[in-house]
Amino acid sequence: MSNTEKSKPADQVVEAVEDDDEPDEWDKRIFSTGCSDENAGLNNCFFEKKDWRACKDEMEAFKQCWKRKGNQTRTDSKDA
Repeated sequence: MSNTEKSKPADQVVEAVEDDDEPDEWDKRIFSTGCSDENAGLNNCFFEKKDWRACKDEMEAFKQCWKRKGNQTRTDSKDA
């Protein structure tokens, strides 16, 4: 911890956050499904409500998009 950080109260210590506009591997995978907007809506709903059961409409929108875009094969089980 630097001297500057030691002189500040704990609630005022701010850590540097790397601002990265480039999509990471997770973003690329979500974008490739064609349902990134629906996924974001579902995640935002859960973040706000903290209960998946309160996000039924968002879940249904995501499921319909997933089917419409033909993503079932991405998640099919395979015999090992």
